[in-house]
Amino acid sequence: MVFSKHVREGIRRGRIRCSVRIWTRPHVKVGGRYVMDDGHIVVDSIESIAFDDITDELARESGFDDVDHLVRIAKHGRGDNVYLIRFHYLRPGAWDTPRWKQRHATSS
Repeated sequence: MVFSKHVREGIRRGRIRCSVRIWTRPHVKVGGRYVMDDGHIVVDSIESIAFDDITDELARESGFDDVDHLVRIAKHGRGDNVYLIRFHYLRPGAWDTPRWKQRHATSS
């Protein structure tokens, strides 16, 4: 996944953990790791949503000022399917712990 330069710092700091993409089909998969700068993005979930589900609040959560700003960046080619992608960032050299292992480690 490629991110606009203006959102990368927020992603690295963990403040931005979702992205809206308008594609013909998903270009990432759940559990997939994608290089961003020196670290990686790990996709936690992909949800197909309606265009009307894109709100100013979701735009801000994704690192944009409003829906119009998000849509200008999120629209890729001829796509008209809207996907909400939730992810987390792994710093360079970090190991990812699967979510089920995190839950079991805290319940012991």
